[in-house]
Amino acid sequence: MGRKRYTPEQIIRLLRQSEVLSSEDRNAPEICREIGVTVNTYYRWRKEYEGMQVNQAKRLKEPVKQAPRQNHRVSYRASGEDLRNPVRRYGSVLH
Repeated sequence: MGRKRYTPEQIIRLLRQSEVLSSEDRNAPEICREIGVTVNTYYRWRKEYEGMQVNQAKRLKEPVKQAPRQNHRVSYRASGEDLRNPVRRYGSVLH
């Protein structure tokens, strides 16, 4: 059986639904059966998404900005230096 992927919006909606069920004095396994996820998934989602609004969850899943280290490599290429050749890089012969 395939694995279902939930969007952050769906997760927050299910967690809000679980809060309503919890207020009706239902325990975690009953809540999980009702919303259709495992108990482990339920607790992991609660830890990660509890108290978030939908727009905050969208920002959480956005890709991270490019790392500065990669920009450093690009600047070396632009300057014309050859990083693979130790003689040119250090200016002396290695013995």
